[in-house]
Amino acid sequence: MNKAKQDRLEAVGPRLRELRRRRGLTLAGLAEETGINESTLSRLEGGTRKPTLEMLLPLAELYAVPLDELVGAPRTGDPRIHLKPVVRDGITYVPLSRPGGAQAHKLLIPPSPGTQPELKTHDGFEWVYVLAGRLRLVLGEKTVVLKSGEAAEFDTHVPHWLGPDDERTVELLVLFGPQGERAHLKARTT
Repeated sequence: MNKAKQDRLEAVGPRLRELRRRRGLTLAGLAEETGINESTLSRLEGGTRKPTLEMLLPLAELYAVPLDELVGAPRTGDPRIHLKPVVRDGITYVPLSRPGGAQAHKLLIPPSPGTQPELKTHDGFEWVYVLAGRLRLVLGEKTVVLKSGEAAEFDTHVPHWLGPDDERTVELLVLFGPQGERAHLKARTT
């Protein structure tokens, strides 16, 4: 095996550990989510166990990372992001960046008449830019209305809610870190 391939293979374990830690998962939690034995996951992250496709597929799915990125495969030269919208609680999230680090998404939030804002908190910061429509941003006790072309950033430890200020769908560009991605796209609704 050539040196470049060997280096990529050896980097899989640390990459998996970093993804798990960024998402705030323990090995026990990861084992429960994927069905892979906790000691196997530990050896995989430590580099003493070689990854198999049967192990990597559930991990790539859980982390929402393409398999080639998970194993550090060289880029094919195509810089395009393959947009796969996710609809969560009526909000459409369109990814505009590759997984890992800060995330950029376009959000489409339709009006939901009669719905009261449900304020949420999570680790991190968010930055929003209104592309179209009017955004009502509730931050703790304060409400701010932003129109197209306006931006805001805030600490997400402050209870917050985003939604349309009128009967039209609001379109946003949103940037958030891994904690925000987990809070918005990965958390289970009750």
